Amino acid sequence: MVSLWGSKSGDEQQNEADSTNNNQQSQPQSRQTREADERTRLLPPRSDGYLDPDDPAVSPYNLFSVRAVRYVCVLFLIISFLWWVLLLVSIFVSPPMMHSRGSGFFDFSFTTLTVGNLLIGLLFFSTPSRAMEISSLIIAAMLLLDMIIVLAVQRLRSEEGYVGIATVIWATAMALYNVMSDRVVAWGKQEEEERLTGRKETRRSVREWCAVLTATTIMVIMIVITILLTATLILRSRDASLKPPGERYYVDGDKYKLHLACVGNVTVNADGKKIPTVLVEAGEYPFEDTMDDWIYNSYVNGTIGRYCYYDRPGFAWSDNAPSPHSAGMTSDALSEALARAGEEGPWVLVSAGVGSIYSRIFSSRHVRDVHGLFLIDGLHEDLLHRIASPTRGFILWGRGVISPLGYDRLFGAIFKGRTREDRVYGKSAYQAGKFIKAKLQENLVAGSLTKNEVSQARNIQTPQTPLVVVSSGIEVRKDNEWERKQEDLTKITNHLISWDVVNRAPHQVWLTLEGRTLLEKRLGELVRTK
Repeated sequence: MVSLWGSKSGDEQQNEADSTNNNQQSQPQSRQTREADERTRLLPPRSDGYLDPDDPAVSPYNLFSVRAVRYVCVLFLIISFLWWVLLLVSIFVSPPMMHSRGSGFFDFSFTTLTVGNLLIGLLFFSTPSRAMEISSLIIAAMLLLDMIIVLAVQRLRSEEGYVGIATVIWATAMALYNVMSDRVVAWGKQEEEERLTGRKETRRSVREWCAVLTATTIMVIMIVITILLTATLILRSRDASLKPPGERYYVDGDKYKLHLACVGNVTVNADGKKIPTVLVEAGEYPFEDTMDDWIYNSYVNGTIGRYCYYDRPGFAWSDNAPSPHSAGMTSDALSEALARAGEEGPWVLVSAGVGSIYSRIFSSRHVRDVHGLFLIDGLHEDLLHRIASPTRGFILWGRGVISPLGYDRLFGAIFKGRTREDRVYGKSAYQAGKFIKAKLQENLVAGSLTKNEVSQARNIQTPQTPLVVVSSGIEVRKDNEWERKQEDLTKITNHLISWDVVNRAPHQVWLTLEGRTLLEKRLGELVRTK
């Protein structure tokens, strides 16, 4: 009841006070049950003044030293990627001062490994782990061993050149940097956890465990790759101890060395004229594993008095040439090597398969010194497209990129007893990066530079040069176009001595007794032709 003077009675005041208290107590409850919005705290404040370990503010990136390590890692990654692109281009076109006398695939592999190493370090930068640290240490140790091998073995050092040496040193340095950055991040993470949460965090979230597992898996794969690279380098250092017959001569402005060897002595006939020396051009594979046997037998039997042979760039003991490299460039390099060795004609040029292209170009550039041409199932210039196909080139490039892993060479050495002779010039020579690079160079210009050079050679070739053509009966029967082109090869001069088709002989005609006997007979006739 309201009093006379407008004031409330005692009972009414008490009731109003109780109602006010009830309203005040219900307000926090309503605030607590309302729907969360962008202003709602996700984690309630701790009473001890520290942050929760899951708070995003607890991060090693708070430290300038950690951020600086990351920025430097990004810079190293950019530099490594640019070097990777340059090495990729140099496989196809050698930039000035960038040619290495080896294949160049090892440099590319080491740089690829470096880019991968730095990229993994950046992707998992904020989640350091003991597994990552140990993996990085193993990779760094293996790369350090690779660097020692390259620097210690003279032949490897000369083949890789400053490009390869700088690449393997850089790869080693980046692997060590990865180890250091992992330690710095781990230290920074611990420092920030102790400063902001009061203790070091020992648990990991599911996301962090997935990151650690992924990074470790990738690093294990990279360890396997590094071990294969090291094992292949050890094989290469072993192969480098195999001494070549003959000598290796600098050619093309001392950019690389060409292997040349001669057997026998210079002799003269009754008229006092020099008896021609047989100059052998191998086919698709090194001379030492293909044509050497029957040529040497011809020498021992007295059919020929002297012969010389060489390895094309990238074959056996010869270095790789700068890219691009055509058949005409090889012929010029051979001319330079012969001059440095003091060798002079007259020559009887014996060639097989694709080697016939090289011999014909050499003949057109030394018309006065060439006594005769002997083509054994030679490749016609109109069929150069078979070795110039883009698909073949891509396959060769792919084989070259993985060749430093040496899985096939290692398997052959461990389980098949392959020797250094097999790997340098024998049955395993096709697995070497140098050989693959030579075939890739051949593929890249076969349909352009090389075809133009051999077409010009046909027009320049002296018509009276004696010519012998021997064809594979198997190849002729299974390929009509091959047969037509073999017949056309008999017309490159006007002085055809004979054209024989050996019935059961394969492309390498000398592999059959009939083929070998015929080859030796025709070679003797050609050498004695006046």
